[in-house]
Amino acid sequence: MSATGGTKAIVAALAANLGIAVTKFVAFALTGSSSMLAESIHSVADSGNQGLLLIGGRRAKRQATPQHPFGYGRERYIYAFIVSIVLFSIGGLFALYEAYHKASDPHGIDSWQWVPVVVLLAAIVMEGFSFRTAIKESNLVRGDQSWARFIRRAKAPELPVVLLEDLGALVGLVFALFGVSMTLITGNGMWDAAGTAMIGVLLVIIAIVLAIETKSLLLGEGADEGELEKIEKAVTDGPEVERIIHMKTLYLGPEELMVAAKIGVPAWETAQDLARDINAVEARIRSEVPTARVIYLEPDIYRPEMERAGAGQTADPAVPAAGTGAHPTAEGHTAAEVAGRSGS
Repeated sequence: MSATGGTKAIVAALAANLGIAVTKFVAFALTGSSSMLAESIHSVADSGNQGLLLIGGRRAKRQATPQHPFGYGRERYIYAFIVSIVLFSIGGLFALYEAYHKASDPHGIDSWQWVPVVVLLAAIVMEGFSFRTAIKESNLVRGDQSWARFIRRAKAPELPVVLLEDLGALVGLVFALFGVSMTLITGNGMWDAAGTAMIGVLLVIIAIVLAIETKSLLLGEGADEGELEKIEKAVTDGPEVERIIHMKTLYLGPEELMVAAKIGVPAWETAQDLARDINAVEARIRSEVPTARVIYLEPDIYRPEMERAGAGQTADPAVPAAGTGAHPTAEGHTAAEVAGRSGS
């Protein structure tokens, strides 16, 4: 996924939440509604979260260093995880505390009764604009995936985070509107407390979902099924490789995939031919999966009779076949294999 779409969705959400937060605080100051206070803090937390996502995206662009040779792409995952913590603590837990406080001393809305309703309706419109932008940008990269699968499988965290935040904000506004409206109709502040509690539970659930999904990215996810099929086809779709002995992939960042594979090559390859063939295979992989920017291919001689059950090791023994002219090195690999590693 291009980072441009995620940035556009983040900026739209940030602009909407800043405007919404100001109007909600004004409404709370005039009415004393706990639902309005919970929603105000929710919008402030969301604004901070979008700022964190922008910072993470910017820091992830730093060049690799000797200490971090694979770059800083995963900073985007770290900041997305911090977002889930902020949403849980500042948004969800504060709303639950405010609901408890309101329930212990319920009172109706005695002044400026029309203000919270107008503010909430205006906030729904602004939040809807932000949500529409996030949906539009997500559809550009979602393909035919369901929304649940897209949120679970997306390697770039920004769009799933903004989608869930905006969805939570819209549902939270409906809860707040329900609590405020019922308080105005009945004069019973317990409805306001109930709306606030519903907002708190909603935010805690969303924060937990975000934390679980981002944790998986932090631990390290490999290529999805479609990408693996393309990589395997690119490796074997030519005369250079007899088969893939074993392969592993890992996302170093949302837009940088590492591919490491041991490949079976013909025993009669020269070092020059082997280096050329490996370069051709790497070019095909990058053509099929542009995010595969770090590729390590280890050539080996595959023999089915040497396969070890469950070990994934199918290397040829150090003794070369007669007439091949390949001589084993001190480490048990032929000179062609060693030259192939250096060529990759």
